[in-house]
Amino acid sequence: MAPTSPWIGIDFGTSNSAVAYLDAGAPRLLKVDGAATTLPTTFFFDFDTRETLIGESANQALLEGLEGRFMRALKRVLGTTLMHEKRQILNERVTFVEVIGSFLHKLRQRAEAERGVPCTRVVSGRPVVFHGVNDPRETQAEAGLRACYEAAGFTDIRFCPEPAAAAVATGAIGWGSMTGVVVDIGGGTSDFSVFQASPSGVEILANYGVRIGGTDFDRAISIDRVMPVLGKGSMIRDVFGDGLTQTPNAIFNDLATWEMIPFLYTAQNRRLVGDMLKQAESPERLGRLAAVLEHELGHELAFAVERGKIAANSGAKDPAIELNMLEKGLSAPLNDARVAESLATHAARLDGGAQEVLRIAGFSADQIDRVVYVGGSSLMAVVPETMRRVFPAAEHSFASVFTAVAEGLAIMAGLEGE
Repeated sequence: MAPTSPWIGIDFGTSNSAVAYLDAGAPRLLKVDGAATTLPTTFFFDFDTRETLIGESANQALLEGLEGRFMRALKRVLGTTLMHEKRQILNERVTFVEVIGSFLHKLRQRAEAERGVPCTRVVSGRPVVFHGVNDPRETQAEAGLRACYEAAGFTDIRFCPEPAAAAVATGAIGWGSMTGVVVDIGGGTSDFSVFQASPSGVEILANYGVRIGGTDFDRAISIDRVMPVLGKGSMIRDVFGDGLTQTPNAIFNDLATWEMIPFLYTAQNRRLVGDMLKQAESPERLGRLAAVLEHELGHELAFAVERGKIAANSGAKDPAIELNMLEKGLSAPLNDARVAESLATHAARLDGGAQEVLRIAGFSADQIDRVVYVGGSSLMAVVPETMRRVFPAAEHSFASVFTAVAEGLAIMAGLEGE
């Protein structure tokens, strides 16, 4: 008789992913990449070897300058028409359902290798909202994610809101009776859950989410601090007169957006920038944009922004976004004040999200005992600073920010198996 497939929990994230399962009543994280328990949700399609690399191997291939196509933040494509459009990648035309499915299939294979039995049952995390409350793309997004799991070979698929999973993990730690809020800031979404914990378990009272995450933080910083170095806001002379017009923002906005970068390297865009360059008032700046398109440096720029953001948030001396890939010694200064200015709009939306989940739950801020932070982007200072203004009397604590969701999903997966 074939062994029964156990349930596993998968946190498929915009930036990083993790897998966990229940072992002797406690969640155990799967080693998904050597000894690492988290895996970057990245892809590199190597043009020379025709291999598809994922995770840290994909990141390294990009940084080493190998010939290929790099993709990141594909979770943000869920619910859009891009999910089902076929595109040429290596030797075949595939959809993003198949691309994401191949990533999830590798996670399933690694779970099976560690557990020694087939793993075809999964409790998957999902953001409270993929796009927005009452957005018609919500149903499409979950259906698309289900299709990805089916493409990976999973036969039984359940979904659990990511902050609810984190709350379950928090309750499992045994903090006793309390009322709390989980603030889950991931790569693409920010989710809030009000929960009550007791010795007998965790009850989720309300969920609310907004489509803001770490990639949006990066995008805002890139648009404000890097894109002007590439010509955003500069002026172009009118071909037929003496007038001036400002460079169009669309290409800069896409270049600052992780999931749009792979689609920028077209002959049409290169011609567009070339034409602008001929009439540019600041040709040295638009020349940098032309170089980015010619040498396909968009992802290197995005990684530079991410590193600069982390350096500024970590209190590094004279933090900056290093742009040496464009010009030796070129950089964009990035201190706390500049980060705060770029993220002010996002901070306001985070505040609004926290206020709304309280309203839904029927609680006031002073009734919250603890605020628990999960998700890698919750480490950005703007997040706890904003939440401390909303919940000044609560205790604020950081759980296992990168793995709490996966651990909670493992507990939920264990319950499915009972």
